[in-house]
Amino acid sequence: MVSRLSWGDRARELRNRVLSSPRFQSWAIRLPGTRAIARRRAKKLFDLCAGFVYSQVLLACVQLRLFDELAEGPRTASVLARRLALPEESCERLLRAAVSLGLLERRSGGRFGLGGLGAAFLGNPGIAEMVAHHPLLYSDLSDPVALLRGEIEQTELGRFWPYARAADRRALGREGIAPYTTLMSASQSLVARQVLDAYPLERHRCLLDVGGGDGAFLETVASRAPDLRLVCFDLPPVAELAQERFSRRGLSHRATAVGGDFHSDPLPEGADVVSLVRIICDQDDDEALALLRAVRHAMSPDAVLLLAESMAETEGAEPIGDAYFGLYLLAMGSGRARSATELRELVQAAGFRDVRIVPTRMPLQAGLLVARS
Repeated sequence: MVSRLSWGDRARELRNRVLSSPRFQSWAIRLPGTRAIARRRAKKLFDLCAGFVYSQVLLACVQLRLFDELAEGPRTASVLARRLALPEESCERLLRAAVSLGLLERRSGGRFGLGGLGAAFLGNPGIAEMVAHHPLLYSDLSDPVALLRGEIEQTELGRFWPYARAADRRALGREGIAPYTTLMSASQSLVARQVLDAYPLERHRCLLDVGGGDGAFLETVASRAPDLRLVCFDLPPVAELAQERFSRRGLSHRATAVGGDFHSDPLPEGADVVSLVRIICDQDDDEALALLRAVRHAMSPDAVLLLAESMAETEGAEPIGDAYFGLYLLAMGSGRARSATELRELVQAAGFRDVRIVPTRMPLQAGLLVARS
């Protein structure tokens, strides 16, 4: 039996028939009252078509370290061409493209300087690391239908994130984990600020960061909560990097790194707060549920879980979860973006209680879910 369309669905179908009509499109662009709307929709559609080119302009700026060149002040195209080892005409082309995207601005005397987006980019080195590894993603998306059908035997991102499908994650050496550890470390400060501003940790005695990488998140925590004991758990070669970081920062007296695979090894017990920072999104549903149950088992009674990651269906940032991370994680070979509702249900299924979403100041960077064991 075919279900009948709701009145809302019928209205949307009518809207779509009208908007797809060439006659209506021609009429809308002529009338002053609808012209602005038609232009905005046309620009948005073109931006979708041209998005790859825009991202390649950004990639060229990153690879050439253009923002760093302009951090010292505006420069002319001819000066920049020499410093970037580009033909002057090509340099001018790139600069004009970057201006159109808000990355640069035209300045007096024919010079170019940082625009608002370029200046913000310069202050967030984690974004540069993310952009620098995007060619791997672009390669995997060169045939998106093949990716969706599972016809690509080995993706570039799958090689970059070897733990996603590794038969023995514990056997990965430093060489195998170095690229992704560097990327995660560079971007941790963005997420750490959101988590720590939303949930102060001074009230706790011991924090266990599961999948904590090289300890960058815990280093930020240490500066905010000077009396908190810190434990990082990650694959053995990653944990070694974390312990080295703690030693360099003078944190060895209260920060420890433990090596292991959280899919198969027991977690350190007794922490009264446990963080999962961008970990659950990397796991398929069965693995995510098993990990959450293992975390709950390791926690002290009435301890707190902090689950931080970009969430699907986040208001104002919907494409980040379902478009960007949806396809990214597919290419990576493991995990999926989940909405706050889906994460709440998953955490509750693992036996946690008092599950709530805590607002962060920049939810497009990270949402935060808090629960009790």
